[in-house]
Amino acid sequence: MTVLEDRIEMADANTERLDEWFERLERMPVPEGFRVEIVGGNVHMTPQRTNHWRIIRRILWALEDRFGREVNAFTDVRIDFPGHENGFCPDVAMLKDSAQEDAQGHWRYQDVEFVAEVISKGTAANDYGPKKTAYAVAEVPLYVIADPYQGRCYAYTHPKDGDYAMRTSVDFGMDIDLTGTIIDLVLKTDKFPRD
Repeated sequence: MTVLEDRIEMADANTERLDEWFERLERMPVPEGFRVEIVGGNVHMTPQRTNHWRIIRRILWALEDRFGREVNAFTDVRIDFPGHENGFCPDVAMLKDSAQEDAQGHWRYQDVEFVAEVISKGTAANDYGPKKTAYAVAEVPLYVIADPYQGRCYAYTHPKDGDYAMRTSVDFGMDIDLTGTIIDLVLKTDKFPRD
């Protein structure tokens, strides 16, 4: 078995344990305005900041402008990804039109076509590290990071062997040319706020 196959098998095996964790977390008094996800078996709670949400909205608007208001995209919804106990809640996830929740109400990572994460100070290492790896292992065709602290966006494409073969970076204010990718659009960043 390869490392890649092992990570994918782990994702399938960990669903029940993640369900148990999330059920417990739902009963806890998580402060309003915080997002909870599990990365590599560790629980992370991050506050949703205004600039964070403004960037997420602009990405969602770009998807809606390109694919229509019924695009199968959402924010902060749990999807279990390959690796050890990875119950992620991506800032933006776009799934195949044919994607359907399973009997337990879970979305399959195999149906994810695009993910965007907006960096939060406390969890930036997750977005650049284990989450990027998990998205590559899951063969998500396009992963975009918007980093308001650096004022830069990164687009990762061509997942292969648990990593992305290509990375493009642009400063906020410049357009990211994502034509030729799964979303086939130019993402404008001129209104992305900086922290």
